[in-house]
Amino acid sequence: MAMPLDIDLTRGPIPSHFRTLAIPAAIGMLFNTLYNVVDMFFAGLLSTSAQAGLSLGFQAFFILIAIGIGLGAAMSALVGNALGAGEDDRARRFAAQGISYGLLSAGFLAIIGYLLGPLLIQLVSEPGPYRDAGVRYFHLLLLALPGFLLMFGCNGILQAHGDAVSMQRALIVSFFVNIALNPLLIFGIPGVIPGIGFDGLAVSTVISQTGVMLFLFRQVLRRRRMQNMRTKDFAPRLDRYAEISIQVLPTATSFLVMLLAVFVVQFALKFFGEHAIAGYGIALRLEQLLLLPILGMTGALLPIASQNFGAKDFDRVRQSLFFCWKVGLVLSAIAGPILWVFGRTMMGFFTDDPEVIRVGVTYLRVDGLILPFYMALFSINSFLQALKRPIWTVWISLYRHCFGVAFFVWIFVGLLRFDEIGVWLGIATAVVTGLGLALWMTSHVAQNEMGGLRPPDGSA
Repeated sequence: MAMPLDIDLTRGPIPSHFRTLAIPAAIGMLFNTLYNVVDMFFAGLLSTSAQAGLSLGFQAFFILIAIGIGLGAAMSALVGNALGAGEDDRARRFAAQGISYGLLSAGFLAIIGYLLGPLLIQLVSEPGPYRDAGVRYFHLLLLALPGFLLMFGCNGILQAHGDAVSMQRALIVSFFVNIALNPLLIFGIPGVIPGIGFDGLAVSTVISQTGVMLFLFRQVLRRRRMQNMRTKDFAPRLDRYAEISIQVLPTATSFLVMLLAVFVVQFALKFFGEHAIAGYGIALRLEQLLLLPILGMTGALLPIASQNFGAKDFDRVRQSLFFCWKVGLVLSAIAGPILWVFGRTMMGFFTDDPEVIRVGVTYLRVDGLILPFYMALFSINSFLQALKRPIWTVWISLYRHCFGVAFFVWIFVGLLRFDEIGVWLGIATAVVTGLGLALWMTSHVAQNEMGGLRPPDGSA
């Protein structure tokens, strides 16, 4: 039976729409992050090499699903714009084409990943058990590519309808499935089922992620305005694929550049030893936990601004952006001190290696200072995607992640001879200067597309 109600984001109080979208999204991301934390916990029961290998393999795999990130943003923008303009048929066609686009992309990327993934892992690691674990984990995760890409695409379609609850429910269930499958697959049941060790971490992800994808696809088909979708709508059409690609590729490129920056960081850290990579991997997951409310807010901005931009209600687009910034600053002010005060305690849950803890704590403390800058950058990305101008996010990302991280890490580590904290200071400098560039670009785009960031009367 079709779901009876889709949310019209062009009407009603904007704060209410943010609550409707941001809270379920943040809860869903919480369980998704806890999912990764569970993997890191069970890897820690095996060895520090397993933790470092998990971090390496997962980052390499994330490069492949950059297309999925772009597809989710593209579906939210394209379907959201069409719905805001009252063009349900066009929204339905974009949704169907986006799903087939994701499926074909998964097959192509699996081949590329199988051939090139291990080479990338070798580039940022030293020979040893943790490199071998990373390659093995990466190869098994390739089986989850269709699940990841279609999950992002379907979630973008659902978000365009104002539905963030479906993804939340799917991620909560997958979290508990992962908790059950990890020990079962890693250790087995003594005398009954043999375990498969480290490989069980990847197999658990493949199983649970495929389930998430199937559930979200079902939810898309149940939407009221998707009811007339037919099998023929999924047949590839080059004109539709081209229009989708215009939205997908800039966002995917921005995400890809971001991930390559992580490998730049890992390349710099490999000279400090295995403990540095393990500490960074654990700290990243802890950072994600504190970023969840911020990511929920900035993620909600995309469908809200998208529908209102499609409806040509530019005042509501502006109001959405400024509301996101105001609440985001409050959330950043809360999260930063938590990283400073409880960072060491949180690291201690995942390792008892003092060097791993030391590295992670220094990262979390530097990171806590720049959370407001991250928030502003995330919201700008959503805003530019909603205006269907994601190409500008590429230039921001190229500066911040490609040039900025490499250059400033070289300054602090290569010239000034800092230890691991020099890497964190390099990242922070790239973020702060990148925000200045992003604000200038956003002002330019807003001026061309909707008359500026401020309404004609000059109020915010």
